[in-house]
Amino acid sequence: MIYRRCGHSGIKLPVLSLGLWHNFGDIDSYDVAHDMVLTAFEQGICHFDLANNYGPPPGSAERNFGRILSSDLKTHRDELFISSKAGHDMWEGVYGTGSSRKNIIASCDQSLLRTGLDYFDIFYSHRYDPETPIEETMQALIDLVKQGKALYVGISKYPADKQAEAYAILQEAKVPCLLSQYRCSIFDQKAKHTNFESAQQAGSGIICFSPLAQGLLSGKYNQGIPADSRVAKGSMFLQTSHLTQERIEAAKKLDELAQKRHQTLAQMSLAWVLNDERVTSVIIGTSSPQQLMSNLKALQNLSFTEEELQIIDVIADNPLISF
Repeated sequence: MIYRRCGHSGIKLPVLSLGLWHNFGDIDSYDVAHDMVLTAFEQGICHFDLANNYGPPPGSAERNFGRILSSDLKTHRDELFISSKAGHDMWEGVYGTGSSRKNIIASCDQSLLRTGLDYFDIFYSHRYDPETPIEETMQALIDLVKQGKALYVGISKYPADKQAEAYAILQEAKVPCLLSQYRCSIFDQKAKHTNFESAQQAGSGIICFSPLAQGLLSGKYNQGIPADSRVAKGSMFLQTSHLTQERIEAAKKLDELAQKRHQTLAQMSLAWVLNDERVTSVIIGTSSPQQLMSNLKALQNLSFTEEELQIIDVIADNPLISF
């Protein structure tokens, strides 16, 4: 495994982290989830990315991870870097969503109970909430650190102006933002141009999710919709309408380049995100230990020639492709 330093901190993270957004809920196979976590740890992936609403149902991914942690990894706690987040819809009622102090503190407490942890290594504000003053949200994160419930704090999906405000508030309180989490892929490069530089200047690490554009850059949809795919199962995140002819044709062209690099499209797409040295880690979501091992092979070839990067830029330079 390759590890990169996280911003201006003493933390190093594996360049590939395992996300539990999909495939770890109660509707999924616990045995498969168990095997994926253990396989990841055995391969040097020590960072596991959670959120309170991951499932489905919401909360079940944290519970299942806590079960795996208790049965197999409890004695390895100090070798693990575990994150969770709060801010999206979680429970019924007016306080079950958003980034108020009440929601952030209550969510962290609930997440600690579900996972069986004493603390999170990092706790994020999962989204910017325009209805809550940013000072209130950041103070809640600061207090989680002071209360010993989190070692570090982070932000996720914050627009550039609010991102800068968050950094300033946290820095003044001497609880700097350890990680900034943004969506990034060949098909979605907005954060590279609007958020990465600010994070680097503030000394925050950058961790990217959806590097395969919810599967569009996995190659699985190049010949149609597989019966076991997210689209076929009715995912609310990747839908049939996203599988446009332009995106499929672009994925096929990228696949041709990947084959010349002796990689799968997924492996090349992961390598492309990591080619930006500002990126600390990329969160991968896998449905089996075999898929996890395949993704890890991306690390065998992380370098690109200028010609390869230009080819990718030309293919991706189409507004009909970008998310």
